[in-house]
Amino acid sequence: MSIGVLVSECLESSTLCGSDGKFLSSDVTHYVIPDWKVVQDYLEILEFPELKGIIFMQTACQAVQHQRGRRQYNKLRNLLKDARHDCILFANEFQQCCYLPRERGESMEKWQTRSIYNAAVWYYHHCQDRMPIVMVTEDEEAIQQYGSETEGVFVISFKNYLDNFWPDLKAARELCDSILQSQRERENESQESHGKEYPEHLPLEVLEAGIKSGRYIQGILNVNKHRAQIEAFVRLQGASSKDSDLVSDILIHGMKARNRSIHGDVVVVELLPKNEWKGRTAALCENDSDDKASGESPSEPMPTGRVVGILQKNWRDYVVTFPSKEEVQSQGKNAQKILVTPWDYRIPKIRISTQQAEALQDFRVVVRIDSWESTSVYPNGHFVRVLGRIRDLEGEIATILVENSISVVPFSEAQMCEMPVNTPENPWKVSPEEEQERKDLRKSHLVFSIDPKGCEDVDDTLSVRTLHSGNLELGVHIADVTHFVAPNSYIDIEARTRATTYYLADRRYDMLPSILSADLCSLLGGVDRYAVSIMWELDKTSYEIKKVWYGRTIIRSAYKLFYEAAQELLDGNFSIVDDIPEFRDLDEKSRQAKLEELVWAIGKLTDIARHVRAKRDGCGALELEGVEVRVQLDEKKNIHDLIPKQPLEVHETVAECMILANHWVAKKIWESFPHQALLRRHPPPHQEFFSELRECAKAKGFFIDTRSNKTLADSLDNANDPNDPIVNRLLRSMATQAMSNALYFSTGSCAEEEFHHYGESYCVPMWGCNFELVVLKDFLFILIFCFLFEGLALDKYTHFTSPIRRYSDIVVHRLLMAAISKEKKMEIKGNLFSNKDLEELCRHINNRNRAAQHSQKQSTELFQCMYFKDKDPDTEERCISDGVIYSIRTNGVLVFIPRFGIKGAAYLKNKDGLVISCGPDSRSEWKPGSLQRFQNKITSTTTDGESVTFHLFDHVTVRISVQASRCHSDTIRLEIISNKPYKIPNTELFHQSSPLLKSELVKEVTKSVEEAQLAQEVKVNIIQEECQEYCQTKGRSLYALLEEIKDLALLDVSNNYGI
Repeated sequence: MSIGVLVSECLESSTLCGSDGKFLSSDVTHYVIPDWKVVQDYLEILEFPELKGIIFMQTACQAVQHQRGRRQYNKLRNLLKDARHDCILFANEFQQCCYLPRERGESMEKWQTRSIYNAAVWYYHHCQDRMPIVMVTEDEEAIQQYGSETEGVFVISFKNYLDNFWPDLKAARELCDSILQSQRERENESQESHGKEYPEHLPLEVLEAGIKSGRYIQGILNVNKHRAQIEAFVRLQGASSKDSDLVSDILIHGMKARNRSIHGDVVVVELLPKNEWKGRTAALCENDSDDKASGESPSEPMPTGRVVGILQKNWRDYVVTFPSKEEVQSQGKNAQKILVTPWDYRIPKIRISTQQAEALQDFRVVVRIDSWESTSVYPNGHFVRVLGRIRDLEGEIATILVENSISVVPFSEAQMCEMPVNTPENPWKVSPEEEQERKDLRKSHLVFSIDPKGCEDVDDTLSVRTLHSGNLELGVHIADVTHFVAPNSYIDIEARTRATTYYLADRRYDMLPSILSADLCSLLGGVDRYAVSIMWELDKTSYEIKKVWYGRTIIRSAYKLFYEAAQELLDGNFSIVDDIPEFRDLDEKSRQAKLEELVWAIGKLTDIARHVRAKRDGCGALELEGVEVRVQLDEKKNIHDLIPKQPLEVHETVAECMILANHWVAKKIWESFPHQALLRRHPPPHQEFFSELRECAKAKGFFIDTRSNKTLADSLDNANDPNDPIVNRLLRSMATQAMSNALYFSTGSCAEEEFHHYGESYCVPMWGCNFELVVLKDFLFILIFCFLFEGLALDKYTHFTSPIRRYSDIVVHRLLMAAISKEKKMEIKGNLFSNKDLEELCRHINNRNRAAQHSQKQSTELFQCMYFKDKDPDTEERCISDGVIYSIRTNGVLVFIPRFGIKGAAYLKNKDGLVISCGPDSRSEWKPGSLQRFQNKITSTTTDGESVTFHLFDHVTVRISVQASRCHSDTIRLEIISNKPYKIPNTELFHQSSPLLKSELVKEVTKSVEEAQLAQEVKVNIIQEECQEYCQTKGRSLYALLEEIKDLALLDVSNNYGI
């Protein structure tokens, strides 16, 4: 009789042997029985599906229940119930032959170990001594005592078991080593610090002396959100970055080494000995996406350290979720101290005191951290406020705003009182004083704008004309915001605080009131406006710049063109004039004359832009990947549709003119104020960040030279696969990802040779919401702008052309006016920022720009998830799409889906340990097997000998679904269902070939939310007048709603918060 049949008969003859009808696998070579301590400490390893034939003794399970709490016990119970895991429960204490009474004076721990060993021996004999039993324990005395007591029953340590029985299960052994190391550290620290969970931070004077001497290193802690409990990195800062020989970040491995520091803190680190350095893991994990240098292999150790002190705690408001009823009970029935889970994976759980945990469990709540003592595993905090219900659109949007520290309330009465008036009863007019001081271009220059259809905030216009000398004059005219926003006024302080206009997927929050942004500072057609102008005299043939003039002007834009119309005129298609309002009421003769004048101007601007671009190309200008989407607004100015567009030459024409203006203003203000000018620099990226780009290009036979932006630009231009244009697009995207972020800085804070500008993301104002956000590396498709990410090949650069939406541009306008006054030997109006104050302001603006980028990206991901969440991925056609593999990891691949602009992880090995297999029909299924990763490919081989290989840039068919999370944001989940490209049905051809239309996503999600609101009969009155006056998103306002409910009690919020 075989062992498998024998064991099956034993299991069928006695219900004591099994659990919930489960049977152990018959193809194992042995059974493993973990001791109570192993179950407590290594349960997450025992959950590995590769480990089979596990018998959990009742004694061990009860120890977990009594010593580790309900949550851990429920985790164990779920494991036992899960049919996918080869494990059972044996009720040894109810088996007469297995039960052992506790002896007098015997400790509970010793009795538990003795009972489990006795049950293991019985089980071995029960199987007629034909199935070896391995008992794993951490008790060294038990190993010595029982190790050779019974033939066929082996007693060894858990680490020894993994090393000898599972040498290829690297992940489990690494996790075991990490747990053992954590235990040793805990024991050592407990002995040294008398039970403290963390060592004390060193005194400030010791930290400062250590930094100065080079013993310690200062930097900012950056936690890896995908491996928040294990990986954090410290990026060098200040003197440490200049004096250190380190060329990479410092890895902080584990919570103990992090020593109570929180993501964003300025910390002091002590490097560990080189033999203790660790490396990143190359495996995919939950929510995996792009991380710079994320392809590092664990076999490549990097500098590793531990935090010895915190110089600055950058704690903020945190959005958290309260535990469910079951989790609250596991923390104790009468517990007022509750562990809440932050929305941000990078933040540890926070312990707060409250008696309203049950009432709050369905809401997103804001808390603050008060302290984190060395004796506490978790930081302590307190409740601040309720945001909204979990998974509710407005509540999730509020979460995104709080998480990015964005507080945008309606403009105050005091701020609005500073604003000019422009009403039908009291229209705004150019003042006689300004007419005397400004150059009047209203009659001498053909000024026009090229913008998206329906654009309200027109902050730039262009002009070109022939001078009497025959040379050309090119003009860029920018709205004169600083005329209306006085330094240190209420509105100036508010704009400085906001620093930028925040654009989310379905709304925006303006930096300035709409009376400025959409009216008096919007250079609309046919009305007088104040501007700040730059006008260059150009050689009539070579277009070389002869001279330049800066100053304040009065303009009247003749045409408010939209991009498509300008392109049609450039291409000679004059039928488009019927769509240009300024031509409609003209007689034929006037119409023809004005049309010729306008067509000449557009053509000449384009010629000049080509020349300027060619000159920059010769110096190494670098253009990377961008996303281009047209936004349609409805009559209420809400986003109605997203339509993919091919780039037009007029987009580049406008971009080149804006880049030229920014460059020349940068030169001007730096020459006048060399130690207090606000410029923008883009340092060269770390070369190691390009490693994955070079390897990917190599897989297609391309060589990428990253020594400079010039060589990179040439390499990318040559890296074209004629059979697959996606290849070049992905390579440019990867190059973008490797770039360092451009930053504002004060010229007095660094030497001129450090004014690097390796690359820049420049926004082309294509579709009404023209703004810059460096998130193109994720190919987000609800982007209300177009990018040209460029290595501008310019020595100095700033931002001057968008003062309506960027406070940096307001500062630059004031610097330019001061430079003009200085040149004319006139008194400089207003005090300029000192170098110290300007550098502090630059840090603030840089911080707010990052917040704007993150919030826009997160809101886009929110709408993506809400769009796909209610769709059945197995039946909904739109959930199946073509994907392109662009990165190889040890257990999966990263995939880009052109149709939706989504990048994400696709596992080739699931949680059950099964690997992907593709049959003759190319359809995938999960089977037992293994993965083998190579440089540019990964091979999945089943135990049956079937294999499938995925290469970089392979096209595969992907199923899109949503992975829901109660405490965090939902995420898009990708699953490869075929190793062949997706065949597009004829009816789906249009939709598959272009990014998802806005009407299919934001509009659909918004509609479903509105229907839900009506169903719940939400009765909240929004003051429409405020919405219009303050230019916040029109329609339902989260902030107006919060204003109304902020004074209500918690139960009132629960009952009345209908959103």
